[in-house]
Amino acid sequence: MAQFRRWLWAGALSFACSQAASAAWPDRPITVIVPASPGGTTDISARIISDKLSQKLGQQVIVENKAGAGGIIGSQALARAKPDGYTLIMGNIGPNAINYSLYRSLPYKPEDFAPITTVISVPNILVVHEATPVKTVAELIALIRKDPNAATFGSSGAGQSPHMSAELFKQRAGIQATHVPYKGAGPAVAGLMARQFTFMIDNLPSSMASIQGGKFRALAVTSDKRVPELPNVPTMAEAGVPDMVVTAWFGLMAPAGTPKDIIDKIQRAASEVLKSEDVIARFRALGGQAGGEPSARFTAFVDAERARWKDIVAKSGVELQQ
Repeated sequence: MAQFRRWLWAGALSFACSQAASAAWPDRPITVIVPASPGGTTDISARIISDKLSQKLGQQVIVENKAGAGGIIGSQALARAKPDGYTLIMGNIGPNAINYSLYRSLPYKPEDFAPITTVISVPNILVVHEATPVKTVAELIALIRKDPNAATFGSSGAGQSPHMSAELFKQRAGIQATHVPYKGAGPAVAGLMARQFTFMIDNLPSSMASIQGGKFRALAVTSDKRVPELPNVPTMAEAGVPDMVVTAWFGLMAPAGTPKDIIDKIQRAASEVLKSEDVIARFRALGGQAGGEPSARFTAFVDAERARWKDIVAKSGVELQQ
């Protein structure tokens, strides 16, 4: 009986401490892991929302880049982090949806993450160097078919949505091209600038400046509607490539086991930030749409995305190892 009382007391004390910690949250800086290199959409969106969350929560929100292995390194770090609300991640379509079908084994699983809310959704965009002698998707396909052994495409990394979007494009267009992976969106953009490969399907934000600056020619977007910031760029369907709608999404996630009241606090703060005119305008300039939905809806969306990409990855024949 005495031992039972000690267990009961210990449990009550632990619960009380947990409740007190949740009530005090946040009382120190928060870290947002970016599982990618600086310069890409994951990094850009994380820095925009982290700056605003710092003001909203009254604590510094620090962005920490942990790039490598298609987002695996950063995602593994989040999965191993203490579930106290002080370590989050800018999860995205690559490590949190595509990777589960792409890799034979991963050092994390879907149950290791507690989705909080989408931050931004963006289309991908098919681009070529401005000196490439094609002005339409049909012309690019014809160019590739003339010499398929010479055709190459770049991406921000194996398994990321730009890579798998290009694999889907190859399936839909009936073409062949060799993948040239880079370590991040910034290096991939620099690679196309130097004409190191034929084409790229990139997250729109990381190529927007090069498109607007006349360095890249945009041939089509992967959204179901045209992007207001690039009204003359057709959708893939309009360009003659059916069933090629891809939305790259990026959202805040916490380690599984993070107290629900802390998850809810983060979601509410993020939702308020994402409704601000400043953030909406900044995301719109990148060709993106701000999120902010409840965590349950984001969780269901991530689950659906994971299932959707399973078939696409299987048909591509791509399989990676860490």
